[in-house]
Amino acid sequence: MKRQERTPVWLARKINCRRQNIYYIYEQKSLNTELLIRISKALKVDFFKIISQYISTSE
Repeated sequence: MKRQERTPVWLARKINCRRQNIYYIYEQKSLNTELLIRISKALKVDFFKIISQYISTSE
């Protein structure tokens, strides 16, 4: 979000939730896949590809 100069309010609107929920998401150790898909689409970043690459290099 910083690279794209996006705010928590912007992301909340894009994924259809309240701003306070964005701060809650920031504090979580993990996210469910549905939420990660919504965030990926909003930011136009394939987090699943990043995770897959991380898994491949950490084995």
